[in-house]
Amino acid sequence: MSNAVEVTAVRPVPAPALHVVPAGATIDVAGAEAAVRALLRALGQDPDSDHLRETPRRVALAYEEFLTARPFVPTTFPNDEGYDELVLVRDIPFHSLCEHHLLPFSGVAHVGYLPGARILGLSKLGRVVEHFARGLQVQERLTKQIGDWLDDRLAPKGVGVVLEAEHLCMTLRGVQSVGSRTVTSSLHGLVRDDARTRAEFLDLTGVRS
Repeated sequence: MSNAVEVTAVRPVPAPALHVVPAGATIDVAGAEAAVRALLRALGQDPDSDHLRETPRRVALAYEEFLTARPFVPTTFPNDEGYDELVLVRDIPFHSLCEHHLLPFSGVAHVGYLPGARILGLSKLGRVVEHFARGLQVQERLTKQIGDWLDDRLAPKGVGVVLEAEHLCMTLRGVQSVGSRTVTSSLHGLVRDDARTRAEFLDLTGVRS
């Protein structure tokens, strides 16, 4: 009779893989180029002229760049020090396309959060803004998407997002309000519910409550 004891090896549980935020939709560049040629003709222009021959290709590639979000890994770290004050990155530049007129709007984003168990790499706040801005958008939705994403993925004590942007569909057409800026906000947790924290966040962004 053997006295050997069967030992079952215990494998270490691997750390969960960081979620990769995927790229946006694939752009049909050739189809877009053909559509731009048709649009030029519809506008009374000759797309085969020396000045416009390359325009359809250039426009198609420009829209591909505007609408293609780059994938990225939202690197997070344990909040070992128990940091419990606001983390804020101000004046993150962004540009997007108005889905109603296909004209650009651009400005700056102020993004902050009250850390919970984990903190996010600072550069990734800018990447989150860029990711959601690369698409056909309205500013209100863009602001909410950034705030919701941070709230869902980080489980922080609070999130604040403020976007300030100039819309060419307002400044170049319609009311032609040159220099006007639209301000939108998305607040979660203590940044929304605690008056002192909300006032501190808005003061740090330069937006008055």
